Amino acid sequence: MSYNEVFEKVAGLIEMQLPVSRDKIKPESKLIEDLGADSANIMILICDIENEFDVQVENEMLATITTVDDIVKYLAK
Repeated sequence: MSYNEVFEKVAGLIEMQLPVSRDKIKPESKLIEDLGADSANIMILICDIENEFDVQVENEMLATITTVDDIVKYLAK
């Protein structure tokens, strides 16, 4: 799956989870500062991502995810 395909899926999940419009979701968007996520939103988003992409996100990775790009790069590898 290409970076853009992963980004589009992740952006869709973020849009469903957070009260932000799609045009505000960019690779460089910070989940907390720019998109208004809190820790509960992020945990639900991670669960959604695990279900959508059939992956298990390692706990160590959770601490390093701050931007949309962090998520996409993790999933695209």
